[in-house]
Order: sequence, then C-alpha cells, then structure tokens
Amino acid sequence: MNGRRNVRGPAADPAVWPLEPQVTFLNHGSFGSCPHAVLAFQSELRDRLERQPIRFFVRNLEGLLDEARAALAAFVGAKAEDLAFVPNATSGVNTVLRSLRFKAGDELLATNQEYNACRNALQFVAERSRAKVVVAEVPFPLASAEAVVQVLLSRVTPRTRLALLDHVTSQTGLVLPIERLVRELAARGVETLVDGAHAPGMVPLRLDALGAAYYTGNCHKWLCAPKGAAFLHVRRDLQRAIRPLTISHGANSPRTDRSRFQIEFGWTGTDDPSPFRAVPKAIEFVGGLRPGGWPEVMRRNRELAREAHRILCRALAIAAPSPDTLIGSLAALPIPDAASALPSKSPLYLDPLQDELLDRHGIEVPVIPWPATPKRLLRVSAQLYNYLPQYEQLAAALKTALH
Repeated sequence: MNGRRNVRGPAADPAVWPLEPQVTFLNHGSFGSCPHAVLAFQSELRDRLERQPIRFFVRNLEGLLDEARAALAAFVGAKAEDLAFVPNATSGVNTVLRSLRFKAGDELLATNQEYNACRNALQFVAERSRAKVVVAEVPFPLASAEAVVQVLLSRVTPRTRLALLDHVTSQTGLVLPIERLVRELAARGVETLVDGAHAPGMVPLRLDALGAAYYTGNCHKWLCAPKGAAFLHVRRDLQRAIRPLTISHGANSPRTDRSRFQIEFGWTGTDDPSPFRAVPKAIEFVGGLRPGGWPEVMRRNRELAREAHRILCRALAIAAPSPDTLIGSLAALPIPDAASALPSKSPLYLDPLQDELLDRHGIEVPVIPWPATPKRLLRVSAQLYNYLPQYEQLAAALKTALH
C-alpha cells in the first residue's frame, strides 16, 4: 500500500475520541486522548465501586487487577507476576531508584535526553548517597543508532552501577536501540532501568526477552488508557529489593499465596483503581480500530510520523535531524530561536510560539527547550485520529510564525 495515500485521512473516526473538533491536536505524546468507549468502561467501574465499596475493594479488587495485569502482560511480552501497576512512568522510575542503595563514588549513567522529571529523581538519589550522575551526550541531530551505543558505552566505568535510559526520548522522539543497549551494558556488569513512558502501543514490546532489570511504561499514552495507568516490570531475581513508594499493609502481611512484590504493590492505600482495570479495554478497543490490530496501529502511526517529519523539514528547508529508523509515533525537529523571550501563558511550558500556534492557527503542538543551537524543538505526534493534511496545515502556520 502506498504509505502517503494510507495517511491522507484519519485511520479511525475522530468522533471515537472526545477531542475538540476545532483544534488540530498534534500532541498525543504529552497528554493523549482516551476514547469514549474506554472512558465509559471506566465510568461503569466507578459506579460499581460506589454502589458497594466494601465488596469492590475488599472482595473483588485483587481479582480484577489480576485479570488486568494478565491482559497487559500478554501485550508487553511478560509474566503477570512480574508486573505491578503504578500511576505513571515517573512513579515507576522513582520506585526503583528510591528502593536501591548506592555508595559514595558509585556512578549512575543517563543520557542528556533523559526526561527531566526522571533525571531529577536520579540526581536526588545520587546526592542522598554521594553517588555521581554521569551524563552521556547523545547528539541531536543524530545520524544513527550506532552513535547512541558508542556514546553510552564510552561513559561506562568499573564504578557504573545502573543506567537509566529512555526507550523513546521525550524531547526528540527517538526510539533508542534499547535491546542492544541492555545487552551491552549487562555484558559490562551494569543493570538497566528503562524509562519506557512512550513505548507501550508505539513499538512492540517483549519485556521477558529484553531482560532489563527494571522497565516502566505508561498505558495512558499510546495505549489510550485513562490517565493514571502505568506499570513497573521488575526482573524476578531483583523483586525482593523493590518496594512501593508508599509502604502499606503488605509490609507485614502473613500471606504466602503470592510474592511479597505482588502483596506490597497490590495495595498502597485507598485510590481510584479504575484506570488500571480499564487497561485491557483500551488494548482491545484501540487494537480493534484497525483490521490488522495493534501491528497495523503501530505501523500506520509510524508511517504518518515519518511523512509528517519530511513535510516539516521541507517547509523549514532543513535536513532531517534523524533517520526514519529512529522514528516511532513521535518526530522532532529544530526550529529557529525566538526573536524575543516573551513569556508563555502556562507554567508547564516556556515558549509563546506554542500559544501562537493554538490561538492563531488552532494547532496544539509542543515547542520544547533544547540546550543546543537552535535552542528549541518542535515535536509532532501521530495517532489514529491524525492525518497528513494536519501536518501540512502546521507547515504553513510555521512559515507564517517563524518569518
């Protein structure tokens, strides 16, 4: 099938999602939309909870979450008993880092493209134990996956204890060669904590085969589950050391019918468990939007993101900053620096161009600070409700806004 023709229109009815029809929404990667059908399923769960809270929490919840973990495990290529639900990937990263113990002089490896919140968590635990954060400078523009491998491995020393690595980088949208990185680091005695916030639903996952010590991923991004649904996968031989951020009843439970890992993570206090239980519904529903299921969903979004990348690079007359092989459902490119440092309207982002694109052109797309020159990136997302003319609209808007 011709890839360009395949992405000229949306791959699913836009009415499936509760997005505002007057906004061209190209920012699924930050906060994507959850389909109406999945939200309805979640609402039914909440109604069920409130009708008989004791029955729901005390008698039914554990079995409901077991069923949800089993469906998620099948999707990500893992065993259900090695998965725990957490509210987001940042919590998953914090859970691992704050469970581990490091010594003065230990080195914790990350890249310059690590997500800021998780980099902060790494810095926090390093300062607490007088360890050192070592940063591998992965360039952007980036010529190849091999360059990532070489830069990272060059920073490994006998003191390296752990590597925190994005599977898909948030700022630049690069799909890193995580299988090779985990393998090469393990050969050097270094365990890996993979921040897979964007990976589930964007790229195929086989966590057991990957063999990373720790892997956390969001279900509320590309899987389109409700907000607050994510998972932490911990390799079986390391689970005894990993404790939830909130210590609760499981810490002294006398139960022996399941692992301590499952007992502690299974209950960390009263909360809304409906996002977790809705994950299987999201997997089933979104996969059912295309005849080829999830492989076709991922392939279509990848084709769209790559074509959008080409359109925008042509519009700005720049060379592609990364090869197609490193693009999943996100694509980023450098844009010229701002003429003046005007404030934005939000404390969550810094660049007023993001406001201008929305206010003047009806386009929601992130403009991201970048430490190199030029000092900002524009990043687009591709989801089933997106289609090629939306990126052509963005390209025309950028020509107006940047000149």
